Amino acid sequence: MNDKQRESATHFGFAQVDESEKAQRVAGVFDSVASKYDVMNDVMSVGLHRVWKAFTVRQANVRPGMKVLDIAGGTGDLAKAFAQRAGATGEVWLTDINGSMLAVGRDRLFDSGLRLPLAQCDAEQLPFPSNHFDLVSVAFGLRNMTHKDAALAEMQRVLKPGGRLLVLEFSRIWQPLAPLYDAYSFSVLPWLGKKIAGDSDSYRYLAESIRMHPPQEELAKLMEQAGFDRVQWFNLTAGVCALHVGTKY
Repeated sequence: MNDKQRESATHFGFAQVDESEKAQRVAGVFDSVASKYDVMNDVMSVGLHRVWKAFTVRQANVRPGMKVLDIAGGTGDLAKAFAQRAGATGEVWLTDINGSMLAVGRDRLFDSGLRLPLAQCDAEQLPFPSNHFDLVSVAFGLRNMTHKDAALAEMQRVLKPGGRLLVLEFSRIWQPLAPLYDAYSFSVLPWLGKKIAGDSDSYRYLAESIRMHPPQEELAKLMEQAGFDRVQWFNLTAGVCALHVGTKY
């Protein structure tokens, strides 16, 4: 690999790929798992993802009339909860870079009687004006983004001064539990993916992508570098997951 190739290389799980390939590969993963995404989340987290999201909603403290942007919102769990709290005077957007996931989210919201604005877009180039939203959230999506610094900068841009960013993401587990967690992630999880979603490779990638994601302290520093103040994080389930919260200067 020459110097130019090294500059454009990034990780796709544990593999090194050209940046131009990563988006296509990630899209392939979520195209494959979209229809079974919620079922797999329940199975592989033993339902804990619902607890983590409920904690995120409480920390968000969305009030009537607020403007909220849910990035990489997938099947719409957070967007639904935010919309119910923002009310008729609020504005809640559901966005995702993946059309298959966004379609599932749209259908689930329709089934709940909600008609929210949707946008298929790249978090690194958000199609929204600056200083517009009171709250931006991204749940289990940041680790799949090629340029996390650029995505965080865009999230900061579209927030109003004093607005907050919430990042819910798999993180670094408490070290004594790491061997057991690794065994589950690299043996049980792909097996579950094969049995339930008919796709072991995608869930092996998801396990690998968690290990490549910045740990709690590093992600907090990235958020600070992107222009967020008072950054704090909450470890959930011994650090399997963490919620980072930052406020725009």
